Amino acid sequence: MSADLLNQDQRDALQEVNNIAMGQAGKSLAELLGVFVQLSIPRINIVEADLINESMTRMVGDGKMVAAVRQAFSGPMRGESIAIFNEQGYQDLADLWGYDGKLEESVERELLLDVANVLIGSFQSGVAQILGVDISFSAPSIMAKGVPVNDLMKLDQLTWKYAVLIEVNFALEARNFTCHLTQLMPESSIEKLRESIDAFMESF
Repeated sequence: MSADLLNQDQRDALQEVNNIAMGQAGKSLAELLGVFVQLSIPRINIVEADLINESMTRMVGDGKMVAAVRQAFSGPMRGESIAIFNEQGYQDLADLWGYDGKLEESVERELLLDVANVLIGSFQSGVAQILGVDISFSAPSIMAKGVPVNDLMKLDQLTWKYAVLIEVNFALEARNFTCHLTQLMPESSIEKLRESIDAFMESF
């Protein structure tokens, strides 16, 4: 069933939309930090709710300790974007921001929230604009810090059966920093997503 939620043409179009939005987000991050940002090709998967941690583990790496920031979006389509950071990248962010010495907890949280807000806001706004959908955002919040990626999502709290998992990876050149930006949308929003993608394809 999950494989039928998006056909191949819709997947290809969504990947192109995400590729454009990813470029905008990467540019915003590069301007903020003053460093070259390396981008991956967006990957799109339909995942079952009870397999979401397994999917994220394959994405980030088994046993990796991570921090994560989540930001919900709502409108005709709803869901949440999650920025997953490798823990070793905090110091690189601090260096680029001009912090010296040992990082305080408050500084680490500020760094994560600021970077996630730039990435998620630029990426999600870009997708919505291209697809012609109006969405609104909640404030970003720390979802987890210093946890294994395998335990990132609390499966017993999920209320959906399937989700579109969109993965975009950002890295800073010559720095030990990576961010995996994911976008999760439940099956209740997928019908509107399909309609928006079809309209986008018909516009050409």
